[in-house]
Amino acid sequence: MFLLLHDFSKFMLFNDRGDQMYRGFILLLTFLFYTAYHLSRKPISIVKSELHRNCSLVIRPAYLNITDNDTWCDWAPFGNIFWQSLFTSFSIDFLVAEAVAVRNTCLQRESLPVNKHSDTGLLLFSMSFSLHFFWVPGFLFFPNEHGLLLHLTLQVMNGLMQTTGWPAVVACVGNWFGKGKRGFIMGVWNSHTSVGNILGSLIAGVFVSSEWGMSFIVPGLIIAAAGILCFFFLVEKPEDVNCSSPHHHLITRNVVLYDRLQRQSSIIQENGETEPLLQNGNRSINGAVSTETPNIIQEHSEAISFYGALCIPGVVEFSLCLMFAKLVSYTFLYWLPLYISNVAHFQAKEAGDMSTLFDVGGILGGIMAGLVSDFTGGRASTCCVMLIAAAPMLFVYNYIGQKSLGITIGMLLLCGGLVNGPYALITTAVSADLGTHESLRGNSRALSTVTAIIDGTGSIGAALGPLLAGLISPTGWNNVFYMLISADILACLFLTRLVFKEIKGWCGRIP
Repeated sequence: MFLLLHDFSKFMLFNDRGDQMYRGFILLLTFLFYTAYHLSRKPISIVKSELHRNCSLVIRPAYLNITDNDTWCDWAPFGNIFWQSLFTSFSIDFLVAEAVAVRNTCLQRESLPVNKHSDTGLLLFSMSFSLHFFWVPGFLFFPNEHGLLLHLTLQVMNGLMQTTGWPAVVACVGNWFGKGKRGFIMGVWNSHTSVGNILGSLIAGVFVSSEWGMSFIVPGLIIAAAGILCFFFLVEKPEDVNCSSPHHHLITRNVVLYDRLQRQSSIIQENGETEPLLQNGNRSINGAVSTETPNIIQEHSEAISFYGALCIPGVVEFSLCLMFAKLVSYTFLYWLPLYISNVAHFQAKEAGDMSTLFDVGGILGGIMAGLVSDFTGGRASTCCVMLIAAAPMLFVYNYIGQKSLGITIGMLLLCGGLVNGPYALITTAVSADLGTHESLRGNSRALSTVTAIIDGTGSIGAALGPLLAGLISPTGWNNVFYMLISADILACLFLTRLVFKEIKGWCGRIP
């Protein structure tokens, strides 16, 4: 029944229409899917400010019998001295599971179509996430070892399910779009990360001061709805609906050259030449081309190995760069609302709303990075320049960012653009470029594997960032920002070889 409905939806939506409509529909659909994934990550950073509060600023209800004046308004067990470590565990077990699962994700992706792969993850993630936060209020009211173990187990499940999303949607978009304006298209498309963060913040902000458990249950329901859409409407490759496939490399030029030689051969024979131009069937285009149609556009369906993907030029450098870039981005994702609340003394909802400006800047930064990299052809150089600029801006934001509301807004937008721009470019356009490298000759399975390697390595940084912030923040927020600045500099250094290579290529084109 499900297969019949799926085929029917394909027929209804993808029959006798233009390729541009198909590509636009796939772009919108994958945008919505990963927006659903990402909005589920944001609520915990908003709720932190409600779970642990400055009780001296809270009016105590008359009916409460207070035994501890310093922590009476906190949700147990976040009133003890280890509250920051507990908050860190909320994100670390999730992110570590996501990073570790990347290898299995590659294998699973190679054995399932994209829509089944994403749909399975979306639905299981939704169920795990919703179940988790139906139980969490009990864990917070009655803290015990069983409750903590249950929380950690379900967070690990959430992290495992999240790994199904990114490799699948990037592979799908990479299959539908060629290289021409990939940086700009994917820069716009990658705003789903920031849009998800913004929606997650706003949804959490609605419930955070009253029924904060709903801040997690509502995203779970949204992911379930996205999973249903994914199952019925996502199409992995243009060939599945009789659309033309984008040519990533020189395949089209080789085919045109072959056709031209064939025509010349026919003309010569028609003019009475006794020896055709294409007479030797065993020779190639570089000599005399075979009279049989060459297997120029043969698609290689064999799955690329993990080691083979690592050998693609640029994969290792960009993976390591993303690890540190994502460290910075995810530290802001999980700790920025709490930082704003503590330093600028905003309420939980106000701090969450203010933190969305960082993601607005991330949208603009991702689009700008894509445009510049398309114009210059220098993906690594674009990332490097933005990372270099981000380091001093983070220093400035820490020292003057809370002086006034206008400065706070401006610095959040600027820092968001510079921090998330390289992150967005690497996880989208760069991953798609490397996954369709000319050495792979159209192997679409390699695209998913390369994407999983790059994003999986980045997930290591995503796990380390919030962990280090939780460990360092008791010593002062200044030290947290020094850590973030150091990570930005390291991310830039890993691209040095590729930047020199791009500069050398530009100099070679100068007459």
